[in-house]
Amino acid sequence: MIIYLIGINIIGFLIMFIDKQKAKKGAWRIPEKTLFFITALGGGIGTISGMYIFRHKTQKLQFVVGLPFITILEIILAIYWTFF
Repeated sequence: MIIYLIGINIIGFLIMFIDKQKAKKGAWRIPEKTLFFITALGGGIGTISGMYIFRHKTQKLQFVVGLPFITILEIILAIYWTFF
């Protein structure tokens, strides 16, 4: 499970970097639902880190609120499933 979480967060971080580079070039972009999907798969720390490090999607309220919301919800559920 630890290896999975590390991997999905690296993917989340890289996907934000790739999308930022594509945005700069005016190229085809990664769909926003894909960014949310990676976050929902457990890559929240990576996508949020990438969002702020690369200053990508930080002006969009759905990302500024949505990505942390999904991540916090997943952490709460993981704690619940672990201890209850």
